[in-house]
Amino acid sequence: MRFTKRTLTVAVLSVLLVSMSHTILAKTVETQGEQALSVEVNNIQPITAPRIQLAILLDTSSSMDGLIDQTRNQLWQVVNEFSTATQNGVKPILEVALFEYGNDSLAEKKGFIRRLNQFTRELDKVSEGLFSLTTNGGEEFCGFAIQEAVNSLQWSDVDSDIKTIFIAGNEPFTQGPVNYQSALELAKQRGIAINTIHAGDHQEGIDTGWQSGAVLAGGSYMSIDANQQVVHIESPQDVHIALLNKKLNDTYIPYGEKGAENKSRQLEQDKESSTISAGLMSKRARSKSSSFYSNSKWDLVDALKEGEVAEEALAVMAPAALPEPMKNMTASERKQYVAEKAEERSRINKEIVTLSKSRDAFVAKQKQAQAAAEPSMGDALTKAVRQQAEQKDFIFEKE
Repeated sequence: MRFTKRTLTVAVLSVLLVSMSHTILAKTVETQGEQALSVEVNNIQPITAPRIQLAILLDTSSSMDGLIDQTRNQLWQVVNEFSTATQNGVKPILEVALFEYGNDSLAEKKGFIRRLNQFTRELDKVSEGLFSLTTNGGEEFCGFAIQEAVNSLQWSDVDSDIKTIFIAGNEPFTQGPVNYQSALELAKQRGIAINTIHAGDHQEGIDTGWQSGAVLAGGSYMSIDANQQVVHIESPQDVHIALLNKKLNDTYIPYGEKGAENKSRQLEQDKESSTISAGLMSKRARSKSSSFYSNSKWDLVDALKEGEVAEEALAVMAPAALPEPMKNMTASERKQYVAEKAEERSRINKEIVTLSKSRDAFVAKQKQAQAAAEPSMGDALTKAVRQQAEQKDFIFEKE
C-alpha cells in the first residue's frame, strides 16, 4: 500500500484518538471507583454508645426519710449492677436525673416538684443531691411529677436505648391536678417506661393505683419497706480498697472554671459514703472504677480520653484553667503528665475491680447466713432496669 502524507496524518490521528479515549475511559473508571469508595466510606457510621437513662422521682414528704436513706445507700450498688452491661458488644453510657416531689417547701404552682439535676454522667452530682434532700409534709402529685420529668429532660430519641422513670412514694398514685393517665400516655409516646415503687404494703399499693400506673406505661410495680435499714456488710478487703480509692483521687486533674469545685464534690461524696460505712465506700470505689463514672467536663484524663478536650487545646490552655502542678509546664510536659495519670488510673482501677470481686464473694457468703430481707429501693431499681435492658438486647456479662 502506498502511504501519502495525508494518509499517514489520518493514521497518526486515529492512533492518538484511540489512545486518548482509552486514557479518558480509564480515568473515568478510576474516578467512579474513587467516588464509590468515597460513598462507601462516608456511609460508615461511627459506633455510638447506647444509653441507659434513669430519672428517679422521690417522694420527700414527712414520712419518707427511710426511702431517701435507702436510695442514698444503694446508688452505688445500682451503678455496679450495670457495670458489665453491653449492647452489641458496646458498653453503654449511664445518665441519671433526680427529682423530689411532695414537699411543702417546694413551689405549689410547680406542683411541689423540684429537679435537682438534668441527665448527667457525673454521678457525684446525683449523690450530692440525694444527701441534700430533707423531708417535709406535702401534697404528692405523681401525674404532675411524671409529666414534669417527661417534658423537662433531654430524652434520647433512639428506640434501643433504655429510657425509664422510677417514681417512689406512699400516697395514692391518682392525686393531683394532672391526670396520671395522661402523664403515662405522654411517657409511652416517647418510649419511656414508668416503674412505680410503693413505699408500703403491697396490696395497698395495688389498691391506690401504683400497680396500674406501671402496667399502663410498660414498666414494673414493686413495693418496699421504706423504713428498712440498709446493711452494708464489711469485708477484709475494705481497708485496701479505701487506700486505693485515695490514690485513685490523685489521678484526677481538675481543669476549667469549675474544676476545683467538682474535685471538692468528689472528695465530699467519698466522705459521705465513708461516714455511713466502709462497705458503702467500697461500693462507691467500685463504681468509680467503672466506665459509668465519667467526669470529662472537669477532669483532664477523662476529657482527653472522651474527646472533650483535644491535645491541641491542652497545649494552648491558659495556665489559670490548669491545676498548680501544670501551670508552668510546656505543651509536651502537659501531654506527658496527663498520660501518666491516665496510666496510673487504669492500673488502680484494675486493682479495685480485682479486690471488689473478692469482696463480692465474701459478702455473698455472709448474706447466705442471714435471713432474707424485704426488697429495698436498690432491689426495685436493679430488677426493673435489668428486665427492660434484656428486652433491648443488653447482655450482662459474668465477671
